[in-house]
Amino acid sequence: MGKQVKRWVALMVILALFSLSRLPAVSATEREAIASRFQFTSSALPAIPTQSSQLWRPVHPSLERHSGWISAVGAAVALNDLDGDGLANDVCYVETRSNQVLVAPVPGTNSRYQPFTLVANSHLYNPKTMAPMGCLPGDVNEDGQMDILVYYWGRTPVAFLKQSTKTGNLQASDYIPQALLPGDEQWYTNAATLSDIDGDGHNDLIVGNFFPDNAQILNTQGTGQEVMQHSLNRADNGGGHHLLRWLSATTTTVDFQEIPDVLNESKARPWALAVGTADLDGDMLPEIYFANDFGPDRLLHNRSQPGKFQFGILSGKKTLTTPNSKVLGHDSFKGMGVDFGDVNGDGWLDIYVSNIASEYALEESHFLFISTGEVEKMAQGIAPYVDRSEPLGVSRGGWGWDTKFGDFDNDGSLEALQATGFMKGTVNRWPELHELAMGNDEMLSLTQSWPRLQSQRGDDLSGHDHNPFFIRAKDGRYYDFAKELGLDEPYVTRGIATADVDGDGDLDFAIANQFEESYFYRNDSPHPGKFLGLHLLLPPVDQTIATTQVKAGHPQPGVFGSPAIGASATIHLPNGRELVAQVDGGNGHSGARSPELHFGLGKVADNTQLAVDIRWRDRQGQVHQESLLLSPGCQTVLLGDSTKTALRFR
Repeated sequence: MGKQVKRWVALMVILALFSLSRLPAVSATEREAIASRFQFTSSALPAIPTQSSQLWRPVHPSLERHSGWISAVGAAVALNDLDGDGLANDVCYVETRSNQVLVAPVPGTNSRYQPFTLVANSHLYNPKTMAPMGCLPGDVNEDGQMDILVYYWGRTPVAFLKQSTKTGNLQASDYIPQALLPGDEQWYTNAATLSDIDGDGHNDLIVGNFFPDNAQILNTQGTGQEVMQHSLNRADNGGGHHLLRWLSATTTTVDFQEIPDVLNESKARPWALAVGTADLDGDMLPEIYFANDFGPDRLLHNRSQPGKFQFGILSGKKTLTTPNSKVLGHDSFKGMGVDFGDVNGDGWLDIYVSNIASEYALEESHFLFISTGEVEKMAQGIAPYVDRSEPLGVSRGGWGWDTKFGDFDNDGSLEALQATGFMKGTVNRWPELHELAMGNDEMLSLTQSWPRLQSQRGDDLSGHDHNPFFIRAKDGRYYDFAKELGLDEPYVTRGIATADVDGDGDLDFAIANQFEESYFYRNDSPHPGKFLGLHLLLPPVDQTIATTQVKAGHPQPGVFGSPAIGASATIHLPNGRELVAQVDGGNGHSGARSPELHFGLGKVADNTQLAVDIRWRDRQGQVHQESLLLSPGCQTVLLGDSTKTALRFR
């Protein structure tokens, strides 16, 4: 009798553990209903034929053994209004097969100009030792024209300053290339974003570098030994973080100054792969999140004053049931992407971070840090965030890179996109990488200790993942619907960019693939909800605007204003919900969304008057706040220096 009871107890324990270990699921009926709300049509991004094509990068001789690993980054994409026609229907992307930085109309939009490449002068760019890694649109000289910052492996960033041109006739000669910093320092940049760090009214540049500065990674004639990371979870011998303060500009120049040692990292240099900024405590100064490979990410509390950068490091609080790596600032994972969005509807932005979460590979975890709302604790160095990635369903999802939030069906709930994949081939090399990962950290920095990882041999590392498209179900958990939506192609993707490209009221997106074609996905979702698209713009420096002006529809062609990076909007819905967002200056790994704010409103009437609270800094650094009543649709707000009731006109 006793043995029988023990068997039953053991069986019940097994069944209970099995039940607890099973992931939640939605019914086939609900999956079908959810999938029916979305539809996308894909098109390859425009290309310019070239005689040269590569599937891996030529590298320093000491790195040739694992050239496939070194060749894993570089694809990037941005959506923006580059030609001034009032729509974010232009794309800038890095084509890694040819090392081209391409600018073109988005597929399916009017062919307003011919695709072209941005090429720096020969004294700025040497193709034998340099390669482009990303393009970041932004009006850096504040003249109302959208410039493009290009960052590289092998040199510091270059600004391509756009000159006044006839709308719809964009060409390469419209841009003047200018080095942002003097000298010939060699950076290995994989992320950059624009944000007004010190609150002086001008957008500074935050840069994340990967390999150590002044390395010779792409020099095939180099001598000696290059250095790899010296740890998989605490590496601090990389390129680190760089802050460039905006000083002055003309129509043909812009002047930045690097501010060193602000982050107290003169000796510790993380291997940065992504950077994002957002005002997380409501003081109109942006916090900075650095997603670092091979070690802990960093969330920095902004305590700056005009002309003086100052930060405090924020760390989460560990509990009895929280693993160290699930505590913000203490992880040992492989940070690769970051984005911000209010997931739980409490009015505070949450943080979505990519790591590696491949089954039978490195089963770490992606993060979804949910704000507790206790922002006052940030003054004490405490990050008021708790990771909820597992209960919310986004902790798993392959070898991750860029992440992006967006409401693609306008129901008022954010979807979450993720770029995945590392190196596509036919021979699985995870066993060799596992051996390296389990070895002594002291061996990692030695290039000769690395296994052979070479694309020319057909080596593969998580090369057949697909990009998850996470949608929230009725139970509040996110589920991947990429297969149902036809988005499950096994690409090796790096960057994701979102925008309402065609002005029809729903978000489209583009992806940048490594050594493969890159794609644009037009949103053809049936019966989306209503939306509010906000173009928050600051007047160019040579214009004086006495009042805040609001105009229905997209900005008119020509010079109208500069994106008000860092401005925030709170939408008050009739049902009492609040939607919040901030203008993005290029957050993430290598994908840059368009700066327009997009809010899904769900089922509201066309004539609904929505209360909208807007906060921003003007060109002098003064903070303003204004409340408007806006109808659904596209609304352009030219932000002035008056808090009077806005002038509405159609």
